[in-house]
Amino acid sequence: MRKIFLCLLLILAQVIFAGSEEFQLPEIDYDKLNFGSDDTFEIVTWNIQNFPKSEQTVTYAAGIISGIDPDLVALQEIKSDSAFFALVNLLNETNGSIDWSGFKANSDEWDQDLAFIYKAETVKVEQVYEIFNDNEDNYIFPRSPLVIKFRYQEIPIVAVNNHLKAMSGEENEIRRRLAIEKLKLYFEDNFHHDNLILLGDLNDHLTDPKQENVFQLFLDDSQNYRFADYFIAADTTADWSYPYWKYRGHIDHILISNELFDEFDSKSSDIKTITVDKYMQGGEDARYKYITDHRPVALKLKFHPVIIEKR
Repeated sequence: MRKIFLCLLLILAQVIFAGSEEFQLPEIDYDKLNFGSDDTFEIVTWNIQNFPKSEQTVTYAAGIISGIDPDLVALQEIKSDSAFFALVNLLNETNGSIDWSGFKANSDEWDQDLAFIYKAETVKVEQVYEIFNDNEDNYIFPRSPLVIKFRYQEIPIVAVNNHLKAMSGEENEIRRRLAIEKLKLYFEDNFHHDNLILLGDLNDHLTDPKQENVFQLFLDDSQNYRFADYFIAADTTADWSYPYWKYRGHIDHILISNELFDEFDSKSSDIKTITVDKYMQGGEDARYKYITDHRPVALKLKFHPVIIEKR
């Protein structure tokens, strides 16, 4: 069904642009993006830059999400309500075998909201809410973190979507450091024994020196937390989430709590940057023009089924 869905997307794009002989929509080999499988859980973080960045962004985003085939996607920089729900609808209209659903926050005064899109059949949502959304928290959290509590194969999981303060400079680094401090304290008070995933555009580097590293609190607490994508950040030859030469770096991260260490260490688990531009005509320039400046980062976890004893 996934191939049928991708073919339908291509037909839709051709119909949209059939009236323009000069314009040719750059094609993406969506099959090369595949990361998901039926017996693993996949979660993706993706900054989709002022969504929708172009008239073609919704169609491209639907194709990319379907191509990756995750269970849950944490999105940042959703500007338009109508475009977001058009994305969810397009996923459903062109792929009838999967019931996609979504939730978008509406709290950011600059219209850079956080959102989730998920497969309703595998991600059984129990609650979605924002934290640190008081006025006094706006300085530290320009976008209030978005929490989703759900069950996957009867396993309870908490995912926290974030978009920390951007840009370099001492003040912005202080704001990111304070955000990490508040998040860690909140996790210990509220999610101490939960299967916890923190992910998003965190706008800083995991490999900075200790005295400059805004993530050092989590890095020092390696018994309880692990950045699943650390090896990507530490490898200068790796595919980083923000590939542009001037600001090149890996700034979109996925942190897991120790309750998920065993699952992540499974041979079936994986994490990678989804290099959309490598499979898109026009490469980085085309992705930047029509979709976003960030690449998605995807985590795959292999869970053991929960055995429920009969009484």
